[in-house]
Amino acid sequence: MAMVRGADVLAESLIGLGVDTIFGVPGDTGVVFYDALHAVPDQLRHVLARDERHAAAMADGYARVSGRVGAVEVSSGGGTTYVVGGMGEAMASGVPVLLITSDIHRSSRGSGALTEIDQLALFSAVTKHSAVVEHAADIPAMAAQAVRAATEGRPGPVALIFPEDVFDELVERETLDLGPAASRLVDVPGLREAAQADRVTEAAHLLAGAERPAIMAGSGVHSSQAWSELAELAETGAIPVATTIHGRGVIADTDNWALGVVGNNGGRPYANEYLASADVVLLVGTRANATDTNSWQGPAREGTAVIQIDIDEDRAGRNFPGAVRLVGDARTVLSQILAELPKAADDVREARAGGVVATRTAWREQRDPVDLKEHQLLPRDVVELVDEVLGGAAVWVADPGTPTPNVATYRQITTPGRDVIIPRGHGPMGYAIPAAVGISVAVPDRPVVSVTADGSFAMACGELETVSRLDLPILYLQFTNHSLGWIKMLQHLYVGQRYFGVDPGTIDAVKVAEGCGLRAERVATLERLRELVAEFARNPQPLYLDIEVPHMIDVLPPVPAWQTALDGDAERPVY
Repeated sequence: MAMVRGADVLAESLIGLGVDTIFGVPGDTGVVFYDALHAVPDQLRHVLARDERHAAAMADGYARVSGRVGAVEVSSGGGTTYVVGGMGEAMASGVPVLLITSDIHRSSRGSGALTEIDQLALFSAVTKHSAVVEHAADIPAMAAQAVRAATEGRPGPVALIFPEDVFDELVERETLDLGPAASRLVDVPGLREAAQADRVTEAAHLLAGAERPAIMAGSGVHSSQAWSELAELAETGAIPVATTIHGRGVIADTDNWALGVVGNNGGRPYANEYLASADVVLLVGTRANATDTNSWQGPAREGTAVIQIDIDEDRAGRNFPGAVRLVGDARTVLSQILAELPKAADDVREARAGGVVATRTAWREQRDPVDLKEHQLLPRDVVELVDEVLGGAAVWVADPGTPTPNVATYRQITTPGRDVIIPRGHGPMGYAIPAAVGISVAVPDRPVVSVTADGSFAMACGELETVSRLDLPILYLQFTNHSLGWIKMLQHLYVGQRYFGVDPGTIDAVKVAEGCGLRAERVATLERLRELVAEFARNPQPLYLDIEVPHMIDVLPPVPAWQTALDGDAERPVY
């Protein structure tokens, strides 16, 4: 009988389930698993990160653009406590991430051993499923169970915890099922459930009878790959489509029915106004929280008929208790509605589409004059220029703060797909630098544009060495305003301009990036920016550009609540 270690069983199990990449940082308790990885580098690629939180962000970015489970590995103690920050974003955003952690020896439990912590308790708030693997023989079944949990229902992170001696434990290979799974369990969605037929009929009836219908679409459309069904529903029913930030790309910005981003971060005024005045709103794959709905104004909680499609029964109708609840997979349920929705009359279609296109065009052409200081560039100009040069070839990822509203609303998407990644589950600073690594690994034939800011840079700049080591085609754009700009703006608007704790010293990002092996430059003109981006387009090599932008206090980004505050309503929005 051939005997194999638990660590080798885990590696083979992951390969059989369809996992081919794992991001991680080694530690004492995981040494044997790394020895197992050493034996299968062509089947299970390991990407070494410089920090466990960043490794989780890499797996998160990988999962979002690939439509597959992203995998991350860390060791006990500091590794597990660091990775929680990255897992929190995945949990809140519904991203399927498999976390593999090693733990102290089973015989050391309760002894106060170095790195001992209750990992099940630690991960309880940031995973939808977690388990301790006590025996090597249980690994194949428990790995399959975890991956299935990550992909079925609302996608989300899961954790498997391995005491280090389980990695050493020997088991008879012939007793294990280590062959390829019958189906690739890593692919999302795991199941395509249909909604109740009577509720589908009710929803179709409401949409057909609406005078001013609207759709608000979120990341559930991406997870379900329901882009064509959404476009067909909009065309059939003559229904304008707005997106949340997570829903960017579910419909092309050039589509006749595309309203653009709504909500309180990057939301376009005309889109918010349309949602606020709609009589029937279909929510598809979105939490529809206070940020998405512009503080419950669009749709309003009263006076508007709401239909909500969500894979999670607990989330459907949570924020709109009177909603028609359609529990099921977005693509499946949209197809159900399409089967019962009559085609809108030609005159209705022409009037509604014409209104959407005219309003959207007028908004895009509006350019308010801005008084910039020397060497400053406007974030909108930067986003639009880079987008123009690279076109639809690039995948974009943006950090919280200045990058989020500017990338969300000004990047022009011409083909439906998940080409804009912005972490709005928790809004973690420092996400975009490492997430770009995971994105690039997932789609190696496409350039990646990662938009960060000086505050986020300080948190994650170590991963630029990872980018250099892997020679990834990533263009980094840093918006520098020499402060923790978002929080300083809140202090400016809501606490009497009493600024505190928001003005750290400046770090020379160019020198740091160069020290990590990247080409880097401080850019002060749009002409030079165009030259550099054109060079990157011809030969995509790692490039870091530091761009000074005006502070939000001086030039307001597209954040509707802040304009309301400047107009005299100083009540801070509830998120």
